[in-house]
Amino acid sequence: MSPLAILREDDVILENITHEALMPGDALLLHGRWDDFHRLKDSHELILTSSVPGEILRTEKVKYALTCLSISLAMILIFKIQLSIALLCGAVGMVTSRVLTIDEAYQSVEWMTVFLLAGLIPLGLAFQNTGAAQLIANEVVSILGTHLPPTIFLGTVGILSTFFTLVISNVGATILLVPLSMNMAVTIGVDPVLTALVVAIAASNSFILPTHQVNALIMRPGGYRTMDFVKSGAGLTVLYLFTMIGVLSLWYSL
Repeated sequence: MSPLAILREDDVILENITHEALMPGDALLLHGRWDDFHRLKDSHELILTSSVPGEILRTEKVKYALTCLSISLAMILIFKIQLSIALLCGAVGMVTSRVLTIDEAYQSVEWMTVFLLAGLIPLGLAFQNTGAAQLIANEVVSILGTHLPPTIFLGTVGILSTFFTLVISNVGATILLVPLSMNMAVTIGVDPVLTALVVAIAASNSFILPTHQVNALIMRPGGYRTMDFVKSGAGLTVLYLFTMIGVLSLWYSL
């Protein structure tokens, strides 16, 4: 007699089934709640041939999860602790309070995103430290000259910000382009404050590639490819630029 886990709609029960009725290697079609299937994953009698969707919900741990989240937010908003450190403390608190196991925490990390961002950080630093980004920006500005309509100049600044934010992050693009564009704006006769505003807004125009953290986080779970971002993000990027320049032109009467 060999015990096998048989799943019913109400609960998991164990029944004794003789080897004549069921032999090793036979397939069973089970029906029940997802929570029961999650508990069966570690069974020594059964091997699940398909992945079990969803997660185990530990409702009794809600107060611990909310406490860890509140502590992390307090560290960020009140004590001004760095975001990554505060959230890491919250994650460690959830593991130690058994809101989730260490294996579940490990499996929830999107490692493709981690390596993608880890590769982009040195690329962006090299782009800045070698002077390549500064050279490109200076060449573009020198080619355009000093006799430009304000809307064309602001559009060019927006395109440059969009390009650099895909390569060196939005913070790096803002730090690089704000002083350069403001100096050029004074020469052309455009409000430098408005130019800095264009840089700041266009630095968030990162829809065309999965290089931004948000895009990278949804890439793997959604099953997207780089070309999917290019196809759907190209039009959105152009629309973003036209809308930004159009609204600023109307608002500031350019």
